Amino acid sequence: MEKFKVVIVEDVPLELKGTEGLLHSEVPEAEIVGTAQNEAEYLKLMRTVTPDLVLLDLGLQGNTTIGVEMCRNTKAEHRGVKILVFTGEILNEKLWVDVLDAGADGIILKSGEMLTRDNIVSVMQGRRYVFNEPVMNAIIERFRSSISGEIMSREAAIGYDIDEYDERFLRHLALGYTKEQITALKGMPFGVKSLEKRQADLVQKLFPDGHAKSVNALRLVTRAFQLHILNPETLEEDKE
Repeated sequence: MEKFKVVIVEDVPLELKGTEGLLHSEVPEAEIVGTAQNEAEYLKLMRTVTPDLVLLDLGLQGNTTIGVEMCRNTKAEHRGVKILVFTGEILNEKLWVDVLDAGADGIILKSGEMLTRDNIVSVMQGRRYVFNEPVMNAIIERFRSSISGEIMSREAAIGYDIDEYDERFLRHLALGYTKEQITALKGMPFGVKSLEKRQADLVQKLFPDGHAKSVNALRLVTRAFQLHILNPETLEEDKE
């Protein structure tokens, strides 16, 4: 691998020292051209150097969002710069999504095995979505959960004879739509009276034990979630 320039953004001195040591010993091609502990130092540094790679800690001085903005701004102003993110936000998966949307080339969680030569080589060779093992484990677990939810929803729909219109009706009830609003959905060929009959039929299907008389729309939707007919992971309104 050819030589390249690196800027490290890290506000914990011990972790900064560890990253510098790893680069010196494992990635001799990397030339550290500057370090910064906060946004102000980083902006000042970026006015004097143009690195090929930024190793960016998200949680600078306790602020978990400033790193996202730094990533977004860097990608906008220096299109060729690659950014590999460090974060100790092990459970904040939304933050991972935010920084990927901001243009980060990868995420390394400060948990388990930290930064490796392979991570850096992958980023420098143009690979997107470079993750260490803790991130990959979380992604795989979410994938498994999502697929399991979809399978249970399909099986429940078959078992309770739920058609496309039943699912759309229940899903939009769960989202707070009124029957009048549901009738206005594109491709929903039913009036309010027809939806009331459909609701009564669904109550009979989902409450076959004789307790259907006291079931309102809220209980019906709750039952649909319990039976996995509705999946909270995919609870979205129809796109117009």
